[in-house]
Amino acid sequence: MNNQSESTTVIDDTVFRGCLPAIMTPIGDDGRPNFDVMARHASNLVAAGMTGVVYCGSMGDWPLMTDQQRQEGVTRLVDEGLKVVVGTGSQSPVVAAEHAAHAAQVGAAGLMVIPRLLSRGVSEAAQAEHFSRVLAAAPNLPAVIYNSPYYGYQTKAGLYSQLRNSHPNLVGFKEFGGAASLSYAAEHITSADDGGLLLVGVDTQVYFGFLKCGAQGAITGIGNCLPSEVLHLVDLCRRAADGDCEARRYARELDEALAVLSKYDEGPDLTLYYRLIASKTIDPIYARPALSTDRLSASQEKYALDQLQLFQSWWDTWPGR
Repeated sequence: MNNQSESTTVIDDTVFRGCLPAIMTPIGDDGRPNFDVMARHASNLVAAGMTGVVYCGSMGDWPLMTDQQRQEGVTRLVDEGLKVVVGTGSQSPVVAAEHAAHAAQVGAAGLMVIPRLLSRGVSEAAQAEHFSRVLAAAPNLPAVIYNSPYYGYQTKAGLYSQLRNSHPNLVGFKEFGGAASLSYAAEHITSADDGGLLLVGVDTQVYFGFLKCGAQGAITGIGNCLPSEVLHLVDLCRRAADGDCEARRYARELDEALAVLSKYDEGPDLTLYYRLIASKTIDPIYARPALSTDRLSASQEKYALDQLQLFQSWWDTWPGR
């Protein structure tokens, strides 16, 4: 490991200082990823104002795809001229590092580093070695740790500080937990001297993360489906954090209006819900899941679409848009 104080490398963390959708993989009639549709959708998201895109990361599809498919998707997005943050999730720490190395090789913009899974996942020593291996595989790519209770391991301040000291490319912390987890990250991790960036990693906590925890970026799921609305929420939150009282009021109103659709980001069916919504707002191809047997119930579908219509009707007449 290279000590950060001895390194002259300057890592650009700009890609994480905005709003990034964790994009889904559209599946064609043949059951294979349709990267043409994905690249077009990603380009539209960036044209709408997203900083870049995250792939193949926190939207739940990566365990259902081969490593070769994931790397092909990354390459296609980079070839479109997009800033791509690559998720490193894998059952194998060695393969996770290979995804990081591939990201650097093809010109990706950053990494979202997933903890070690299944094997020794509760061991802090094993997690320290895992994070170090992945970060060292792409030492010039800015990276954030993806913290989530769903992975069975939560990175705490001590390990994060150790990793920041050893790896200059670790620029921040993406928190997928709720308000308590965000508060811990803000108080004990990212508010420390040279603590790096805090990113809101779950759609229900955008307002709380920016206003209460000093977040500087967001990674979003519902932003795939409603990019203009989510970008507006982030902008309002930033303005509110700077003291704009009207922006604070509007941010609360929009956050509340999005509450049901954002809540899907917290559950195990998040990708199925956002595929359904994207099939109505983006492209019908998104209705097809990565695994054919994965599906919402008829009741879940109706409720989600009713809530989408309710939100869109509200948005069309809302004075804060």
